[in-house]
Amino acid sequence: MQRIIPNIWFDRNAAEAADFYTAVFPDARVLDTQYYPTEGLPDFQAGLAGEVLTVDFELAGYRLTAINAGAEFTVNPSVSFMVLFDSSRDPQARSHLDELWAALVEGGRALMPLQAYDFSPHFGWIEDKYSVSWQLMLADGSAGPRPFIVPSIMFGSSVQGRAKEAIDYYTGVFGGTIETATFYPAEAGAVAGEVNFAEFRILDQWFAAMDSADQQFTFNCGVSLLVKCADQGEIDRYWDRLSAVPEAEACGWCADRFGLSWQLVPANMAELMTRLGAYQRMLAMKKLVIADL
Repeated sequence: MQRIIPNIWFDRNAAEAADFYTAVFPDARVLDTQYYPTEGLPDFQAGLAGEVLTVDFELAGYRLTAINAGAEFTVNPSVSFMVLFDSSRDPQARSHLDELWAALVEGGRALMPLQAYDFSPHFGWIEDKYSVSWQLMLADGSAGPRPFIVPSIMFGSSVQGRAKEAIDYYTGVFGGTIETATFYPAEAGAVAGEVNFAEFRILDQWFAAMDSADQQFTFNCGVSLLVKCADQGEIDRYWDRLSAVPEAEACGWCADRFGLSWQLVPANMAELMTRLGAYQRMLAMKKLVIADL
């Protein structure tokens, strides 16, 4: 079961975006749509009454959630999604990659052009028309099997140089393993010894991370990582370890010491939100208390 679900913030077009992604990615489908209450919303959400709140969707078995909200946050490349086309498992991997690239580039922009690089014979990094970043890579399976989609966390701007610290931190909080890690060589100058590329697993899910001195964007709520927690004890434990920015605490959301956003919620959150007044009670909380929902 996928316990960590990336949530992507959209400016009132989450349903449109989910429909787009499930149309252009392989083996994709919308799983569930939740709606804002029709009454009792705070003033800042009043215009969203009855509209789509979230859309859960799946791309080749990988689950994501589109949040339908306002213009408060904009997605940026600090968290992107690596899409790995494995030629050892799919003889048409390259053409399938090209097809997805063509769909994503329409209305978007290439951050790294689709071409050969030292690390891949066919790779491109793109920001789509919704500002969501995707890294499309052709692989040959020589590094071992990897999931089709792997979230990639880039440590730039004020947290540049802290990728290794963060990986150690996350694997300590959740339990996990560092799978691979390469570092910039000495001739790289100021970034020597920092993470060029690393892969790690937490709660049995793959993530990638790297340092980047060239990038000025940083983490915000545009992409958050929702963790399905088994019980209140697990919520409390993760909250105590992760939450480091008091002003970011709201409705089960928190930000860690690097600024990355997390949502710590009960595994049965969808069912809890069907209870009368639960949404309004949640809005008054910082850390979620299951008994009070």
